[in-house]
Amino acid sequence: MSLLVVGSVALDSVETPQTTRDDVLGGSAVFFSYAASYFGQVRLVGAVGEDWPAEHTELLKSRNIDTTGLQVVADGKTFRWRGKYAPNMNDRETLEVHLNVFGEFQPVLPESYRGCDYLFLANGPPAVQRSVLEQLPQAKLKVADTMDLWISTQHDELLDLLRRIDGLVMNDHEAKLLADDENLVRAGHTVRKMGPKFVVIKKGEHGAMFFSENETYVMPAFPTPQVVDPTGAGDSFAGGMMGYLASRGEITPKVLKESLAYGTIVASYNVEDFSLDRMRQIERPDVDRRLGEYRQMLSF
Repeated sequence: MSLLVVGSVALDSVETPQTTRDDVLGGSAVFFSYAASYFGQVRLVGAVGEDWPAEHTELLKSRNIDTTGLQVVADGKTFRWRGKYAPNMNDRETLEVHLNVFGEFQPVLPESYRGCDYLFLANGPPAVQRSVLEQLPQAKLKVADTMDLWISTQHDELLDLLRRIDGLVMNDHEAKLLADDENLVRAGHTVRKMGPKFVVIKKGEHGAMFFSENETYVMPAFPTPQVVDPTGAGDSFAGGMMGYLASRGEITPKVLKESLAYGTIVASYNVEDFSLDRMRQIERPDVDRRLGEYRQMLSF
């Protein structure tokens, strides 16, 4: 089954307690598509400026990522983000954000993309996410991400979006904010009742929680001792999850649970180096091997 992601493509500068890396490849659509590429082809929609290095596009193409939908804006500049991580590697501070071409991004799907079965709407304004939904009405599975900014400033537009999608991925802070409830279990159920058939709440180093009408469970994180750069971990999780779902072509409770496990494993590789550096060193057999360790860890 075909998979499409719409989201940001960026150049990141990351400061950690150990070192700093400037202008590395980043963005939600990039992390998502690379993670999903372990399971099959991905089609990417995003926008970059003329400062975008051509070698980044070639890297994505080498992973069977279709970049037909990657728009290069003449005289524009690529979205840039600079952040700094605390010593615990969980808390981070955004030092600079330059939306550049992403601030005016209005996705238009190429004709070759309009038959995609699986759609992931990476973090973005709800109105923009809805415009993509309207271009792909026949999609078999429609999943979106969001953030606290849209919950606070575009609440009504977000609620409208939630009634149109099948799944929502968000972090624990966002879930509590949207549900107006500090109890994460109640918050997950409250958000699900707003429209999506299932909700996945990311909890960073503590794994993820899944909520549907009939199931609630927790998937622990894989115990990764060497956390170098957590940037993009959530998008990599979503990419692994959606990539696996698209590869299976069915959406059963069992397959959904397996998809969360695969998302967890891909994200565990992502945090082991900056940008895509660690994920460029592995292939699907490495993911499956670590998944085997994860299964054994959860058996008792």
